Amino acid sequence: MNALQRNWKQNFFMIWAGQAFSQFSSAVLQFAIVWYLTDQTGSALVLTAAMMMGFLPQGVLGPFIGVFIDRYNRKRIMILSDLLISAASLVMVIAGWTGTLSTELILVVLFFRSIGSAFHTPCLQAVTPQIVPEDQLTRCAGYSQALESVSQILSPVLAAVFYSSWSLSGIIFLDVLGALAAVFTLAITEIPKLPEEENRGKVHVLREAMEGFLILKTNKGMLGLVLISTLYTLALMPTSALFPLMSMSYFHGTSTNASVVEVVFSIGLLFGSLILSKWGGTKNRIYTIVGSFLLMSFSLFISGLLPEHGFAAFVFCSWLMGVSGPFYWGIYTPLLQSSFEAKYLGRVLSLSGSIRLISGPVGLSVSGVFAERFGVEKWFIIAGWLVFIASFLCLAIPAVRNCDRQAEGQAGDGQ
Repeated sequence: MNALQRNWKQNFFMIWAGQAFSQFSSAVLQFAIVWYLTDQTGSALVLTAAMMMGFLPQGVLGPFIGVFIDRYNRKRIMILSDLLISAASLVMVIAGWTGTLSTELILVVLFFRSIGSAFHTPCLQAVTPQIVPEDQLTRCAGYSQALESVSQILSPVLAAVFYSSWSLSGIIFLDVLGALAAVFTLAITEIPKLPEEENRGKVHVLREAMEGFLILKTNKGMLGLVLISTLYTLALMPTSALFPLMSMSYFHGTSTNASVVEVVFSIGLLFGSLILSKWGGTKNRIYTIVGSFLLMSFSLFISGLLPEHGFAAFVFCSWLMGVSGPFYWGIYTPLLQSSFEAKYLGRVLSLSGSIRLISGPVGLSVSGVFAERFGVEKWFIIAGWLVFIASFLCLAIPAVRNCDRQAEGQAGDGQ
């Protein structure tokens, strides 16, 4: 065991600390921007455009970004990504100071920030198994999920405080500092280089992107799980967007009721994350994912069947949905990380993210029309069926059901 392997905790938690500050400041900014756009425009179309700017680059550019993540220094890519994000935010700060901040500029900046995230997120996921021992990947994913949960709980509160007492420029500047903190911790962290970094040669983007697809295709179980995850995203992305409408329209609540649901959901996420980080999941991790899907499906079904005076039960269901989340996300990513060689991880992770995100706009479009015509509560029932089908497919398809054993076999071959 070399020094880097012995000190993996120091390296992981050093990166984790910088990402914690950066992620938290970005979450605060995200809420502040939504409120600012709502105040300035009151347009659902503008808010939808802002959401599209958030995931469009990741969905479209993902397969090609992975090529560069696998061929170039991953530490440097993450640092440059964070610098791009902070530079984009700084543009908004300057525009705010000069009185030229506009909706159009905010959308452009969100687009460039999303490009930075499109490089940074799969790169960080690809780097993690280079640092963390394989048997600790799930627990570390639990820590990351816990961090995200705390961020989701606190960021709306702090965003509300800052938004009422600061200018938007002040909140944006806080996000710039968060990105710079992430750059600093990355700079002082030791990350092993891949052999491909030393012998790059000419980059053939299309050919190497196709190689990433072929590598994913060779593992039928993981490819099946990625496609099943697309079904999960198709159900859940629109559902998260409809949460406020469910609270305020169907249950006749206020914005306070909608906030309570969001906070309770985030508390559930934190609870599930802490359990996962302590437990680590079932021996065959697919069964943990199936359990997560079944709990999510049950919570969605019950939510859709509740009467209009059943808001308290909806709050409890929201908590159960939050609890279920980490047992999917905290297992899904480590499964991908342990199923492919490090030199292919950038392409595999970026491609799998793109495949998942493609279903997002479809789900948002269909759910909006469906909820408008049949009622928002009926979409929760449809979403529950979709997630239940996803759990059934995980068990019914042998390659998916046994893909964790394949990952263990590959890990053993590599040792």
